[in-house]
Amino acid sequence: MSQHKVVLLLGSNIGDKKKNLQEALEHIKKGGNDILKISEFLTSEPVEFVSSNIFCNIASIIFTHLSPIQLLDFIKSIEVEMGRVNDSKVSGGYADRIIDIDIVKYDELKFTSERLEVPHQKHLFEREFSRILLKDFF
Repeated sequence: MSQHKVVLLLGSNIGDKKKNLQEALEHIKKGGNDILKISEFLTSEPVEFVSSNIFCNIASIIFTHLSPIQLLDFIKSIEVEMGRVNDSKVSGGYADRIIDIDIVKYDELKFTSERLEVPHQKHLFEREFSRILLKDFF
């Protein structure tokens, strides 16, 4: 089984945001993934929806044995387990969330499906908070 280098972005804007991010990282680690690097916490305004709840975000580099879709299923299960009730891909819009985990890069793979786009174009090129978090990762 080969290891894949993956960049993740995590965000939370409900409850104890830093604790939520740390808990999500623990779930990722317990799933058999190695966490190589974690950025500092960054607060940001909600993007593409209106909310009075500020986000706390981090970026992380992990090594995983999972395929892109297996990894997506795994991180979605973490979101549900932590109490996330709506997924923006399913609902068609953004809302406050206890945790959000996005796959930004997966090795050098270019992949697009109905559920996943790698690399994640919005995080790499459009969102200011993402560019700040990812600046030391590439």
